[in-house]
Amino acid sequence: MPAPAKLRLGVNIDHVATVRNARGGALPDPVRAAVMAIAAGADGITAHLREDRRHIRDDDMARLKATIAKPLNFEMAATDQMLDIALRTKPHASCLVPEKRTERTTEGGLDVLGGHNHLKPYVSELSRAGIRVSLFIEPSIEALEAARSIGAPVVELHTGAWCHAVETGDTSRAEQEFERIRIAAAQTTRLGLECHAGHGLDFATARRIAGLTDIIELNIGHFLIGEAIFIGLDPAVRQMRAAMDDGRRSASGA
Repeated sequence: MPAPAKLRLGVNIDHVATVRNARGGALPDPVRAAVMAIAAGADGITAHLREDRRHIRDDDMARLKATIAKPLNFEMAATDQMLDIALRTKPHASCLVPEKRTERTTEGGLDVLGGHNHLKPYVSELSRAGIRVSLFIEPSIEALEAARSIGAPVVELHTGAWCHAVETGDTSRAEQEFERIRIAAAQTTRLGLECHAGHGLDFATARRIAGLTDIIELNIGHFLIGEAIFIGLDPAVRQMRAAMDDGRRSASGA
């Protein structure tokens, strides 16, 4: 049996910008954080340009594209304004996510069933520009099949419900949510979809989900930036990389 592929780590640097914007000015610089994260072992950088610009700003996206040597994943809502910016920026990838003005962070996955006709033209336009498109979805077979119908080659499974249950000590719910993720991830190969996952992951949950070898990328931000306050960004990313690698090795019995 071949060894599972290395699990990629995408580091989301949104909340470096959150700290910057709380005071105004230019510091701390999220682009500097991206460069540091890559040096510490990140395989790519994720940034979400929201409609309200509460953290990442337009010039951050332009500077990230011009500066980093690893893939840039542009998280965006499916709007004409964000499509125009993505087409100008030309990131390696764009992840379409739900967005509401009142939310503190992305809450739940895209409504890929009800939003099929709205989302399909955005996936088509981005794909025509050579941008690899992913859809941030709930871990369900119905959502996976809808994502394939829309034409996205990649899905990112929303891990927030599982991570919240783990954090609050709701063991029964946590196991139910992890099983949903496991079943969904296992179906992605059959459906011809590349499988990513993210939202709420920490060292322990990243280590466990790394054992699901159908998942090839994790995108992690808030926890890493919070941990960086105490131990520094470089050690935080390195520790996350080690946790993921340990989880992957355990899946292969190495």
